[in-house]
Amino acid sequence: MNSRIKNMIKKGVKMKYSKLYIVLIAIICLIGVKMLDGKNEKTKQNDKVKVVMKTNMGSIELELDRSIAPKTVDNFVGLANGTKEWKDPQTGEMVKKPFYDGLAFHRVISDFMIQGGCPIGNGTGGPGYTFEDETYVYGDDIYGEIANPDDAYRVYTDVIVPFFQRSQQDDTFDEELIAIITQCQQENSPAPIMTKPYEFYYEKTNSQPLKAAKGLTATVDYGTICMANSGPNTNGSQFFIVTKKEGCSWLNGKHTVFGKVTKGMDIVHKIEGVEKGANDKPVKPVIIEKVTIK
Repeated sequence: MNSRIKNMIKKGVKMKYSKLYIVLIAIICLIGVKMLDGKNEKTKQNDKVKVVMKTNMGSIELELDRSIAPKTVDNFVGLANGTKEWKDPQTGEMVKKPFYDGLAFHRVISDFMIQGGCPIGNGTGGPGYTFEDETYVYGDDIYGEIANPDDAYRVYTDVIVPFFQRSQQDDTFDEELIAIITQCQQENSPAPIMTKPYEFYYEKTNSQPLKAAKGLTATVDYGTICMANSGPNTNGSQFFIVTKKEGCSWLNGKHTVFGKVTKGMDIVHKIEGVEKGANDKPVKPVIIEKVTIK
């Protein structure tokens, strides 16, 4: 069975209905389905965004592409410029100031990638919010039978979870949906979700129909900059730049690609080659001194 579905089920319901709602809300927080609150008005006119990332080992120039990942690009730009609000992990307060300046590349793996964007410096931090992936081009609305576990998982993350997130505002929930998730837990299987058609979940949650994925927006190739995540729809501030010449095809569709390096891959490889310690963290800090949006 798909490991993501197993994890979803293991974190499912182990209490009676009266307590189940609280558990579901906790799962929702872990999954991270909070949407971005808008685009950066100053820069959304152009699809291409030029970025200079100055590090203590040299500068890397990037071109971000809104045509493939508009929300992701605007999130990165807003954090870099200090126009997007984020949660300071030291004070717990929401602030507006340049996010990336002074952060380190906390994870570096040879012949794979260099990763940064964690305000804590160990790969566990973020901006205090999460947002959805932008990995596929979508087509027609989906109706009818839910045919496989991956589709069932998408119904869970994109329809059921947002419904329960909305429901906490007015303290209401749907016992029939809770019963289905409970059964998933009991059977350790996504099959209960698959017993109902898409229309059932749209009606129950008052949701717009899901759309069929027609193809990838972009692939995880050499020199691309992509969002790091902890699972579907958990993007925040962390990113990685691919150093593997053949690219990382196994990550296609799992990580949002939002741009590429246009100059400075020699610096990227220089960072890639530094001495590493525990958890692939550079022994001597590699610092992002300043990110400039051109």
